[in-house]
Amino acid sequence: MTASLTPLALVLALVAGALASVAGGAVGGMIVGGKALGNELAAMLGGFYGPLAGVAGIVIGLLVLAIIG
Repeated sequence: MTASLTPLALVLALVAGALASVAGGAVGGMIVGGKALGNELAAMLGGFYGPLAGVAGIVIGLLVLAIIG
């Protein structure tokens, strides 16, 4: 049994992954730079820069899933 990826599933996966990337970036920013920059600024910067790599990884993963699925 194979399940194909619908356009709605692709968009939902991209949105969910992007939101998780923003949240992960904010938490990572607070852990790494919280003492030096302050937690609020570190979280804001992490939430801004976290999706740069996260969304690229999500898109590559979805393309691989579309090819092999």
